[in-house]
Amino acid sequence: MEVKFLFTQFLAVLGAVLYFLSYQCRENRKLYTTQFFSYLFYTVHFILLGAMTGGFSYILNLARSLFLAGRWKFGRSRKMCAILCSIQVVVLVTTWAGCISFLPICANIALTVGGYTHNPQKIRIAGIFINSPLWILYDLIIGSWAGAIDELASMVSGIISIQRYGWNNLNEKND
Repeated sequence: MEVKFLFTQFLAVLGAVLYFLSYQCRENRKLYTTQFFSYLFYTVHFILLGAMTGGFSYILNLARSLFLAGRWKFGRSRKMCAILCSIQVVVLVTTWAGCISFLPICANIALTVGGYTHNPQKIRIAGIFINSPLWILYDLIIGSWAGAIDELASMVSGIISIQRYGWNNLNEKND
């Protein structure tokens, strides 16, 4: 195997480990801070794979994590959610590579909307049932094997967190 390919997959593995750990954080701020670093590895991973829609949409995930983990009121507002979702559509149009481009954009919009509810239950629902399945398809199509495994692990991590904290205990806004 080529060294560049192995390095690219290794970046995704680092991102996967951090993302898995993020769902084990009960506080949303810690969850988003951990996800920020995961997204950083994934941004580079996708760009190295030539998957520009995935790479650029992950840059918006970095911003989303910073805003949701931060204390800037506007960054945590519904208006910022709308702005981020709108920019995702701009990324879709500017990096269009066919219908495959819908997968990461729809995944990220779902997780952005879920995140801006500030409700741990809704964040996990968006992640487990929408975000991860769409990213798995995208990862398999573009050759991000570690990314697909990460999304499966993320789904498992979300389920573990529900078991750990209890479904009803996750049904409250949490900053």
